[in-house]
Amino acid sequence: MSLTLAIDTATDVASVAVGRDRALLAEITLAGRRHGAALLPTLTEAARLAGGSLADVGRVVLADGPGSFTGLRIGAATVQGLVRAQPGLAVAAAPSLLAAAWAASRWHAGPVAALYDALRGDVFGAVYAFGDRGIETIVPPTLLTVARLRALTPTRPMVAVGDGAVRYADDVRDWTGRAPIGPPQGSPRAAALLAVDGLAGGTRPVPDILAYEPDYGRPAEAQAKWERSHGRPLPDSGGHLR
Repeated sequence: MSLTLAIDTATDVASVAVGRDRALLAEITLAGRRHGAALLPTLTEAARLAGGSLADVGRVVLADGPGSFTGLRIGAATVQGLVRAQPGLAVAAAPSLLAAAWAASRWHAGPVAALYDALRGDVFGAVYAFGDRGIETIVPPTLLTVARLRALTPTRPMVAVGDGAVRYADDVRDWTGRAPIGPPQGSPRAAALLAVDGLAGGTRPVPDILAYEPDYGRPAEAQAKWERSHGRPLPDSGGHLR
């Protein structure tokens, strides 16, 4: 049997899901920044709960950023390791913010804003609409303030989700007219990656996972310090929104 494995490590709450033909068979959530030590054993256990093993996985859907630099690196490195072990494995990616918004769209009709706390007064934010024809990205994942995200969004979202929405709850409530949905309900779920896989506007193929770099949203703090001290970009550095 051919299984699809979904991995989201973009925030403090990581999750792994296994499914077939977009149908969820098993899902495990990891809280408390345990990504590094627990991710690979969790993949193995999720595949077992789905009635198979990692050898039965034919496709992986990985949550792209923006989000936690360390979390995204762990997720990407793990998938790269899986592909080295199984060279024919197909890989796709989608923004973690999309996964968080998809879960909320099941209960709220209309556009959904997803916001992760990016510290320093900013959020990683995006706005999506979900319909019969697929997914519309109203505002793509961007590093910005809540006020700027609101200004960029032509229609008022029905709800906002994520820890960033909770961090700036008053601004979000004024914008959407509703209280934000925070973790755990407002956390991204790997099961949502399975649900959007193959939909128009959902996942995109990753042709070469070994050359893949996550969309961190902003440089890591160590990189930012190096660039400030040297007055120039770090050579061959990633980490900026594409």
